[in-house]
Amino acid sequence: MKQGLFGAVLTGLVTVSVAIVGAQAQKPTSLGSVKIVRNVMADGKPLAAGTYMMRVADEMPKAVVGQSADEARWVEFVQGTTVKGREMATVLSKDALKAMAKKDASTPPASVKVEELKGGDGYIRVWVNHAGVQYLIHLTTAK
Repeated sequence: MKQGLFGAVLTGLVTVSVAIVGAQAQKPTSLGSVKIVRNVMADGKPLAAGTYMMRVADEMPKAVVGQSADEARWVEFVQGTTVKGREMATVLSKDALKAMAKKDASTPPASVKVEELKGGDGYIRVWVNHAGVQYLIHLTTAK
């Protein structure tokens, strides 16, 4: 009986450690490159104007009441090998996109669109379409 219990616990530990190693070995999803022409704030910190590679971070944001865990992700802005900033992105499924936007509002597959929001609201929206998943990132323009 003790050997059976020990074997089950050992198997569970091996399974958990393999899952953790597998998760660590995954590369963050690259979302492509973006050129930001103004200084902005990302996650409350300055992000200088420039060209960045964007990638989905391994770290998951804390769940927001009323949203599922997969509706928000941290996106990192990288130059070379250095993460210069990050911001939370809203992740839209095809169904959510249909409910909120006009047909022509989304970006074409494998593309990035940068827009300064109308009305001088002080936001730049980065809209990424990666493999059919839409990521909306709102950056505050630095004052």
